[in-house]
Amino acid sequence: MNPQELYQKKQMTADQLAACIPDNSAIRTDLFLAQPKTIFEALNRRCQANNIHGCSITTGLELYPLLCYQDPKYAENLRPICQFCSGLSRKAVNGGLADFLPFTYWDQPALVRNYLDTDVFMVSVSPMDAHGYFSMGVTGSACGAYIETARMILVEVNQKMPYCAAAPKVHISQVAGVCEADYPLSALPTAELDEASLTIGGLIAEEIPDGACLQLGIGAIPDAVGMALKDKHHLGIHTEMLTDSMIELLECGAADNSQKETYRGQTVATFAFGSQRIYDYVNHNPSLMILPVDVVNNPYNIAKNSNFVSVNAALEVDFLGQVCAETMGIKIYSGSGGQLDFVRGATMSRGGQSFIAFSSTAKGGTLSKIKPILTPGSAVTTGKNEVDMIVTEYGIARLRGRSMSQRVKALISIAHPKFRDELTFEAKQRSMII
Repeated sequence: MNPQELYQKKQMTADQLAACIPDNSAIRTDLFLAQPKTIFEALNRRCQANNIHGCSITTGLELYPLLCYQDPKYAENLRPICQFCSGLSRKAVNGGLADFLPFTYWDQPALVRNYLDTDVFMVSVSPMDAHGYFSMGVTGSACGAYIETARMILVEVNQKMPYCAAAPKVHISQVAGVCEADYPLSALPTAELDEASLTIGGLIAEEIPDGACLQLGIGAIPDAVGMALKDKHHLGIHTEMLTDSMIELLECGAADNSQKETYRGQTVATFAFGSQRIYDYVNHNPSLMILPVDVVNNPYNIAKNSNFVSVNAALEVDFLGQVCAETMGIKIYSGSGGQLDFVRGATMSRGGQSFIAFSSTAKGGTLSKIKPILTPGSAVTTGKNEVDMIVTEYGIARLRGRSMSQRVKALISIAHPKFRDELTFEAKQRSMII
């Protein structure tokens, strides 16, 4: 059959696709916009009808609600496993309703190929091209590895999904079933740039030279950094997540990728998420590459670009420079993501710099985010041996190559002034200042 004939043969409703999933299946999907909303909804209906048994479903950064994350009676036969918490899964993970799968993001495709059994891979894709291929659109991530290993592939074709020629693809002959959808892609709410974020953004921007290659994380501070870089020249972009601030840099001419040493002339990301402006930019753009995460986040690939700069966030940092960006004590807040990937890649890069940035306080200014020790039970996202620079609205603490005593003094100097005496006392009590 030609591709169009195969498409017609395999076309079903979302409920018919959900009904194809055998009991006792390990179901997996990728993050954010790779998740097929209509198939999720059909799975919810199948759960409500009590005709799914012994299955699990692995998700991450969920955009669309699944009943198994909300009610134990549905989780019993569709066990949820979260690999990076969003607001739709955090309560379930911390309440014992859902399991949690930790990993380093750039290593995820290797986990999929070598450790994770995948019976069913579900994904949202752009419309089929003339040759029978569906583009993963705005998601590289681990999609390629799932396509290689899954016993069954179910695709939702969303007419609103942009087409990216460089993104992973799947051929109509590889899929078990296709359903069609036409709904707007979810947008990321615009981060509010408060005074602290703008100050931190300006401090980091001053350290970034013309021609640097950038990775900016998610949130107000990375957005503020992006906005503060609009007067720079010949910036490059090699990032985990393509954001609106990066589109701003590309469209104003500050970023042109002309001095990158890999993928010169190309913007590189492993997924895009933000406003409709991003999705319009991705669509049929030959200067953009959405690549697998084991390519984009591989520290050795990152380090091939000189003057690489990574900017990421944290929840708290201790006197040794250990960074927690994913838990609040024993409570899981998000996941490891690619922070460590880019910290390592940036510090391996010739002239590279890694910034971990956050406002100095939490809970309305009552809690210092710089602490003698991390909150008990906290996960260490970036270790003391990898950390480079910590930034708050009070300055930059340069930790790499510094002794324990030097680190403590540097960190206290960028803590909120009202906590500095207390932190100094704690450091002396622990014999950490010499």
